Amino acid sequence: MLKNYETVFILTPVLSDQQTKDAVEKYKNLITSQGGEIINLENMGLKQLAYPIQKKSNGFYVLVEFKSEPSFVKTLEIEYKRDERIIRFLTTALDKFAVEYNAKRKSGAFSNTRSETVS
Repeated sequence: MLKNYETVFILTPVLSDQQTKDAVEKYKNLITSQGGEIINLENMGLKQLAYPIQKKSNGFYVLVEFKSEPSFVKTLEIEYKRDERIIRFLTTALDKFAVEYNAKRKSGAFSNTRSETVS
């Protein structure tokens, strides 16, 4: 049975745009080739890290929401560890509430603007 997961990985900031795209493509292909299904992929761009990692203070953040067999997560994380372009990663299983929240977030149900009535 396929379960919902979300993985975030941080790529080293010294990569070119093409190298970043290649790394993202590698993990998209890995997920789909193992019978997984990508639900959402967000390239969040270059962001400041909370603390230096490997003497780097920035990194390219990528978020992937996907469905796969639970046994695949270990394979994915082993690939992350082997890839010198990745400086950190985190994969979490999503419960039904997280899946609902992500669907609402993607549909734009949550917006940054507030509508206030002034009388």
